[in-house]
Amino acid sequence: MTCESCADKVRAALEGKPGVKSVSIDVGKEEVLVESALTSAEVQALIESTGRRAVLKGIGGSEQDLGSAVAMMAGVGKIQGVVRFLQLSEGRCLIDGTVDGLEPGKHGLHVHTLGDLTLDCLSCGEHFNPFGRQHGGPGDSERHVGDLGNIVAGPDGRASFRLEDSQLKVWDVIGRSLVVDSGEDDLGRGGHPLSKQTGNSGERLACGIIARSAGLFKNPKQICACDGVTIWEERDRPIAGKGRSKASTETPTANL
Repeated sequence: MTCESCADKVRAALEGKPGVKSVSIDVGKEEVLVESALTSAEVQALIESTGRRAVLKGIGGSEQDLGSAVAMMAGVGKIQGVVRFLQLSEGRCLIDGTVDGLEPGKHGLHVHTLGDLTLDCLSCGEHFNPFGRQHGGPGDSERHVGDLGNIVAGPDGRASFRLEDSQLKVWDVIGRSLVVDSGEDDLGRGGHPLSKQTGNSGERLACGIIARSAGLFKNPKQICACDGVTIWEERDRPIAGKGRSKASTETPTANL
């Protein structure tokens, strides 16, 4: 993006769309700042509908940023994804993510106690449950802190989601793991023997360690230190899994 006509096309693709609150474009820095209730994947898709490529360089909020984290997800088959955590306030944690390669339908999403992938997802431990409660849904008072409910994969196998949680705290989950399950979490209401323990959501399909990351505008580097590639080369690599030498824990504002 090098001219005002380019900026006008990007602005037209974003402004007025449901969920987009404001758009600010700096042509000199080739940056687009979007205030939106959409997922980062949906914002990126709108920008790229103009024929331009975009990479995410951070997420943040108008409120104080109390901490950020990211989990690079990988698992069975071609499942891979990125999930970002942002602590907006003491009682509001934003979870924004995209996971590809899933079977269409609902899949349980949970923070697990251990950041241990030595046996893939099997060594992640149980749901993060520091208060010893029964399993429940994200809106329940009686739940594991790590209970984040379900994400929904579409016919293309992609689950793109944006959640807010009142119990999860970024500083409590850094170093732990995030896990996607094969089936739907019954939120403790299914009547199955495992309902009050795990939500009876099946096997663990994909997981990733939750690592500390930079917030909005807090990581100005143009090179990814873990891979030694530019952010544009990074754009063409898979977000996790095969094809990466290491999983980046950088939270790379959309650049054009």
